[in-house]
Amino acid sequence: MTINLTPEAAEEVSRMIQKEKREGIGLRLGVKGGGCSGLFYAMDFGAPKEGDQVFEFGTLKVFVDPKSYLYLQGTTLDYVDTLQDKGFKFRNPQANKTCGCGESFSV
Repeated sequence: MTINLTPEAAEEVSRMIQKEKREGIGLRLGVKGGGCSGLFYAMDFGAPKEGDQVFEFGTLKVFVDPKSYLYLQGTTLDYVDTLQDKGFKFRNPQANKTCGCGESFSV
């Protein structure tokens, strides 16, 4: 299984990375313990680390550490910008429970 980004998410991440003005970085996706459902999604910019899964979307690279990959397999990262909602949204087929904010989940 893989990690997917919608074209909207890839475009927004690429825009944010250009704004950082740092060479060789990509999007780091991860999972951490906590939140109201037990786990929450983490996003950051950084370089690849040993053992990372690396996914490429054109020139954009996404890095996922091995532990987080267990929870993120098959996940799609989307970006929405509407009058009612703005931000990144995780669509994780492994999440069997999510909190109201959509940032926390359990498997």
